[in-house]
Amino acid sequence: MYADWPLLSLVIWTPIVGGILVLFAGDKEPGGARKIALVFSLLTFLLSIPLYTQFDTGTHMMQFVERHPWIDVFDIEYYIGIDGISLPLILLTSFTTVIVVIAGWEIIQYRVSQYMAAFLIMEGFMIGTFSSLDAILFYIFFEAMLIPMFLVIGIWGGANRIYATLKFFLYTFIGSVLMLVALIYMYTRAGSFAIFDFHFLPLSLTEQVLIFLAFLIAFAVKVPMWPVHTWLPDAHVEAPTGGSVILAAIMLKIGGYGFLRFSLPITPAASAELDWLIITMSLVAVVYIGFVALVQRDMKKLIAYSSIAHMGFVTLGFFVVFRIMNSGYGDSGAGLALEGGMVQMVSHGFISGALFLCVGVMYDRMHSREIADYGGVVNTMPVFAAFMVFFAMANAGLPGTSGFVGEFMVILASFKASFWIAFLAATTLVLGAAYTLWMIKRVVFGAVANDNVAALSDINKREFLFLALLAFAVLLLGLWPDPLVEVMHPTIDNLLNHIADPKL
Repeated sequence: MYADWPLLSLVIWTPIVGGILVLFAGDKEPGGARKIALVFSLLTFLLSIPLYTQFDTGTHMMQFVERHPWIDVFDIEYYIGIDGISLPLILLTSFTTVIVVIAGWEIIQYRVSQYMAAFLIMEGFMIGTFSSLDAILFYIFFEAMLIPMFLVIGIWGGANRIYATLKFFLYTFIGSVLMLVALIYMYTRAGSFAIFDFHFLPLSLTEQVLIFLAFLIAFAVKVPMWPVHTWLPDAHVEAPTGGSVILAAIMLKIGGYGFLRFSLPITPAASAELDWLIITMSLVAVVYIGFVALVQRDMKKLIAYSSIAHMGFVTLGFFVVFRIMNSGYGDSGAGLALEGGMVQMVSHGFISGALFLCVGVMYDRMHSREIADYGGVVNTMPVFAAFMVFFAMANAGLPGTSGFVGEFMVILASFKASFWIAFLAATTLVLGAAYTLWMIKRVVFGAVANDNVAALSDINKREFLFLALLAFAVLLLGLWPDPLVEVMHPTIDNLLNHIADPKL
């Protein structure tokens, strides 16, 4: 049915066109801008569903491929397609954007059209990043998505928004410049910017190490990994709620995606040689950042540090595969690690987005994110409290929720590499419960702390809708992860075969 449709291009460009139309709608009729944004975000999500329903789970080959000449003089093409790695992240992006539009429906009263347009255009750029099979096209989308987020934080952010936006932009931009140098170097060797041509380049170990380090800087900043994580808490604290949701749910995943699309297949020898570095950085994120989260007084900062710790599981799962393959457990354990990292990325998108929305719901009422200003919220907002406790338990890795599945897979796979790696990774089950549930205890439970809490009203239908959608997603993935794993399995197997023998 969709064979003759440029379906993937429609998914990429529909929100961008919608964003432009919203801008033309202007702020004289903010209600119209909101409706256009909702229509185009829903349309993009609906268009992305056939990518899943028509996806062939029996092959690792790229699907929905479109390839057209673009800049012939440099051999740059409009070359897009998806596989089992990119498809889940595209679905996550289109779903989350709908949530963000609904969440900002009543709250954003200043420059409404520009706010909604920024998120729609950013959605198209992020989906383009996950779909690009030409390195320069990837780089353009990779950089372009920074601009709308820069504006979202800089215009609708908090008191220190200028500092946060500059720090966010400089960290991410400087890191990606080195990636561009690596891409150009590989183009001189391959004569093409096609990413899959890079996969089969006969690179020496020295070349691989240098290229790997260039990619590492670019993608580590995006994840973000310790020690280049300091921009994230500042960006989250100053960003409006919608900005925090997209930043945590989608943008951080682009760093993890880059490791799978570039670092592992292009530089497998360097990845194996330097796996100790990534494993160490990941475990520091899991353990040290977990302790940092414990002492936070601002709820947004606590969730931001929690994101860094949970994303440490993603990078751990991606790079512990070399230890597993060398330990004699073969591809089964390595596949479990990679798939666990992927499941963790999707799960974290749901849970972190939900927690930031919960903080946003309370901030809209009390204009404070300080934990000390709350207490006894369950007495005045019982329905909201039920949602927040549920998402907190998912963040702590409660079995039956999506937060458990990815972490369990990575920990289980890590045991096949090293007991101590698995032991340190498993500390997140204690630390995650400690900082998340301690926040819940102080904010939600107990007696009503003050008159401001006593005056709180429970969530309305709009707020119930977006929290219920996310709760459903967290439960569905937690109880039935097979549809997600089934999609990515052939792609992960092919990646492992390529790592083992780059000539394949």
